[in-house]
Amino acid sequence: MKPVLIDTDILSQFFRNHTRVLSHFREYLANHNTISLSIITYYEVLSGLKFRDARKQLAAFQEFVGCNTIVPLSEESICNSANIYALLRKSGQPLDDIDILIAGVAMANDLVPVTGNVSHFARIDGLTIQDWT
Repeated sequence: MKPVLIDTDILSQFFRNHTRVLSHFREYLANHNTISLSIITYYEVLSGLKFRDARKQLAAFQEFVGCNTIVPLSEESICNSANIYALLRKSGQPLDDIDILIAGVAMANDLVPVTGNVSHFARIDGLTIQDWT
């Protein structure tokens, strides 16, 4: 099983105890030591929890993050993201910057994005995705 990069929607479902998502997490962790999420996903979840002042969920999220891996932006991931942005804009299929940045991080680190937003990420040529929902 190739290493994955967990997207925000999948992480949210994990914390909501979505049965199928939990099953995939268990299966994945039987073969890998940690879960990877991008710094972008970290920002999305953290900002949402802080906005809602969800202290209990924030503590659980910070504990989860401490045991796993946050993959940072890099020059390579930004270049990948810029290429994706340009190609999608030129083809008339723009995508949110957040999704483009997550895809760029995945490509730069040879990770497979795991997302429920299949219709968004499927527009990106050369990107293999998984949906754990």
